[in-house]
Amino acid sequence: MAASPTPEQWDCVYDNATERSANESSVVVALGKLLLNNWMEIPSLLVALVGLVGNSAVLWLLGFHIPRNPFSVYILNLAAADALFLCSYFLVSMHLFVNYLHDSFMHGLLKYVTYTFYTVGLSLLAAISTERCLSVLFPIWYRCHRPKHTSPAVCAALWALGGLICVTGVLSCLYDPHHFCRHFFIIELAWFIVFTCVLCVSSLTLLLRVQCSSQRRQPPRLYLLVLLTVLVFLLCGLPLEIEDFIRRFKKDFMPEWLSQLLACVNSSANPLIYFFLGSHRHKRRAPLKVVLQRALGDEQELGTEITDTLHTNRQETSF
Repeated sequence: MAASPTPEQWDCVYDNATERSANESSVVVALGKLLLNNWMEIPSLLVALVGLVGNSAVLWLLGFHIPRNPFSVYILNLAAADALFLCSYFLVSMHLFVNYLHDSFMHGLLKYVTYTFYTVGLSLLAAISTERCLSVLFPIWYRCHRPKHTSPAVCAALWALGGLICVTGVLSCLYDPHHFCRHFFIIELAWFIVFTCVLCVSSLTLLLRVQCSSQRRQPPRLYLLVLLTVLVFLLCGLPLEIEDFIRRFKKDFMPEWLSQLLACVNSSANPLIYFFLGSHRHKRRAPLKVVLQRALGDEQELGTEITDTLHTNRQETSF
């Protein structure tokens, strides 16, 4: 006749069953989160596809159909950075559906490439805002003494720095994550803080200038374009970087799918801003080329600013 289990054996069986049940519940929760993230990726992918169409239209028009001015060179490079960011994000997100790139070297490489296009976009936006700020504070110097090839040189330098950061991140965090990845995190954080501060200061200066000029006449369309683009970035693009930094400390700022969705909205909204401002105050329909030219054509507006500045200086001298 078999001996009945002792109380200690019953406790052991109960503990094993409890542990197995806890493990199963944790697996179910993790699987539920994974499935939720999979489904929440779909709106981001749809927004990314729409943004690719808009940024491709801007690239096509500025690259082949519209004469370039110093400002449109920045917009052309910003559209390229946004389009490449959306393409890279699309490739990274596909692993959630096919499980091919999950936890692989290629997945990590694509994430660093995506981050590179994000930082280049931030840098270009800071350069655009700074250039507009200089044109407001020193309009005569900007029109007469500004170096001719400043815009292409600045864009080339920012792309080169972004590529250097990408290569540094891949070498330090993918090949040797234990020693050099912390140093790369410091470089990444410094880059983000510096360009975000430059963006905020120059945009605030531009906002104050628009507020002053709006009391006399309608503010220039180009200033509104820069301010709206910066506002969209601060609301939609900034949370992705903040969430990435906070996640490094094992904490959550917001759901990952939400920050990615906002980042896709940020990269997709710029063409809509251009075409909206270009068609604003014009009831007749016009080709996209004409609409984009209106949004980016700053020569006449800048000339008006210079005339107002000269008139103000003459009045102060006469007094």
